[in-house]
Amino acid sequence: MSALDWSRCTVAESIPGKVGGAWVFRGTRLPVATVIENLEDLSIEEVMAQFDVTRDQIVAVLDFVARSLRESEPLVADSV
Repeated sequence: MSALDWSRCTVAESIPGKVGGAWVFRGTRLPVATVIENLEDLSIEEVMAQFDVTRDQIVAVLDFVARSLRESEPLVADSV
């Protein structure tokens, strides 16, 4: 599986020298990875409260990841 092209995600940015160049939510210092990792154990509402991120930002990132993964899936020929 190839790495995601985060430059195509409208709510994320990477600026050299800002949080070590990590992909963060645009206009913040909050790494996208932090939110994704915390969604393993917390609800969206809990992540929003803990990290000062909006539902729209979270949904945009999750939609981007899902769309990117669908686009990178190899085509599988139907077996007969």
